[in-house]
Amino acid sequence: MTNETNTNIERIVPDTSIIIEGLLSDKIGKREISPKEVIIHEAVLAELEHQANLGKAIGFLGLDEIKRIKDLSDKNNFQFSFKGQRPRAAEIRHASLGEIDALIRQLSYDEDATLITSDKVQSEVALARGMKAVYFKPPEKGLKKLKLEKFFDETTMSVHLRENVMPYSKRGMPGNWTFDALRKAILKQEEIQDISREVIEEAKLRKDGFIEIERAGSTIVQLGKFRIVITKPPFSDGWEITAVRPVRKLNLNDYKLSEKLMKRISEQAEGILVAGSPGMGKTTFSQGLAEFYASKNKVVKTVEAPRDLVLPENVTQYAISHGDAQEIHDILLLSRPDHTIFDEMRNTDDFKLFADLRLAGVGMVGVVHATNPIDAIQRFLGRIEMGVIPQVIDTVFFIKDGYISKVLSLKMTVKVPSGMTEADLARPVVVVNDFETGKLEYELYSYGEQTVVIPVQENKGQEKGIHKLAASSIEDFFRKYSNNSEVEVINDNKCTVFVPERDIAKIIGKQGKNIAEIEKKLGMSVEVRELGNSTQKQENQKEVPYKFEIKKNNIIFQLDIKMQNKDVDVLLNDEFLMTAKAGKSGLIKVKKNNNVGRIILNAVNKGEKVRLVV
Repeated sequence: MTNETNTNIERIVPDTSIIIEGLLSDKIGKREISPKEVIIHEAVLAELEHQANLGKAIGFLGLDEIKRIKDLSDKNNFQFSFKGQRPRAAEIRHASLGEIDALIRQLSYDEDATLITSDKVQSEVALARGMKAVYFKPPEKGLKKLKLEKFFDETTMSVHLRENVMPYSKRGMPGNWTFDALRKAILKQEEIQDISREVIEEAKLRKDGFIEIERAGSTIVQLGKFRIVITKPPFSDGWEITAVRPVRKLNLNDYKLSEKLMKRISEQAEGILVAGSPGMGKTTFSQGLAEFYASKNKVVKTVEAPRDLVLPENVTQYAISHGDAQEIHDILLLSRPDHTIFDEMRNTDDFKLFADLRLAGVGMVGVVHATNPIDAIQRFLGRIEMGVIPQVIDTVFFIKDGYISKVLSLKMTVKVPSGMTEADLARPVVVVNDFETGKLEYELYSYGEQTVVIPVQENKGQEKGIHKLAASSIEDFFRKYSNNSEVEVINDNKCTVFVPERDIAKIIGKQGKNIAEIEKKLGMSVEVRELGNSTQKQENQKEVPYKFEIKKNNIIFQLDIKMQNKDVDVLLNDEFLMTAKAGKSGLIKVKKNNNVGRIILNAVNKGEKVRLVV
């Protein structure tokens, strides 16, 4: 017999495949099959019980299907029974080899019943033996619309379903979303179980569906664009489904990166971290990076758990949940990718695998959860040696509200850490700079037996009163060496003296003899610099009048024509921001989408003062 509808089947024996698919109750409920008796082999019950005890969702779904068939027996007035011998443990373990299928076929033959199956091999074997069998083909992949999809619209980021609670969804964009109830009626356990069964069935049928992780109490499924987490007792106190879907797809151009940053990504960045809080757009940006590299004729692969990046066919996606770190390591080294996207790095093994592959020469992009940019780097401390961190990570992108909030760059140097003054305290230091401005933000170095991360703070204009008095006294002291000197006291043990270039040699003396005597008298370390480098010279600068204008792509400072080709300092709240050269017509242009342009726009919007001085 074929898979044609047959309402004249009187006695049927379903196998495990048709039970797990949930097709039999559907066919009987729609009167496509009207049996007088349904016989379930004890082997089917035993196999489903075995799967349920292993925590696999198909076991629970199959048992739910048997309950539905039993309920239909009362409603549709047919007999329902269990027959056959319970299989031995060895037969259950070897179910994949056909032992359970053979027992079901034998029962169908002995009872002169019709075997109902959605397993093509089972159907062919039964027909070869001359048995009565009906094969129902599983639903075609991609044709069925999921019950879960009715909760989504074009702006839905995620849907949260829990038994005995109204269904809720997050709608909007990262950083700008609302949490809304989808209906007033609460979800019953049966409805959530039905949605769960359908999701797992579709994951087995569809090419774009994967059951990524299956444990006792939880199942993680990737189905097309949906990442679905199913939890049930005893792991959770009730049935719950959380489904997440990307609401938009961006390429690298949509992020409006500066030319300097694009060059970094294209030519230099090989160890990239993409950091941010959950739901901020890390995966979307990583997807854009992967597509950018693939468009440059690079071999790109991903390591994910689950595989939720939506990428072109020429990018291979590996599931670390279906392998282990050693297998991923071997595959990636042997397949020689140019770039690997490591999505959702969580545990120590993930960080060590990232570092190992990077040190082997594979370009890596790692995605990590972090509340601020430096946290992403700190996740590596203790897992790899501090000295190799700049070789493993060279660029950190911090994503907030769907956009790049900050970019950090790392490099190794030998220096005296900020805040320390003695030269013999010099040591290897990992310096972390703001990529766009070059400003030093953090230092990583060994202090005793610990590796510390110290934020570097600039305290311009915040000298202690005692330092100001000291600076005045030191200036008086240096008048015997120079008529024009300025002093900046760094801390209690160090100061910088600014004098004209012609006086520097006289102050230092032959072989540094004079400066040594001066340091001894003052009781502090003295650094001598040319007066032109003084940070206090702004007091002698002349403020330049200007007209301010914001155009489509640029911020315009209109100066007098006499200022053409002159260098002008831009100050924000009396703090130095940048130096620019006025053009032939006295114009200074700053691009709106670069870092300095954004700072100026924010300052103007807040009513802060922008000064131009020369």
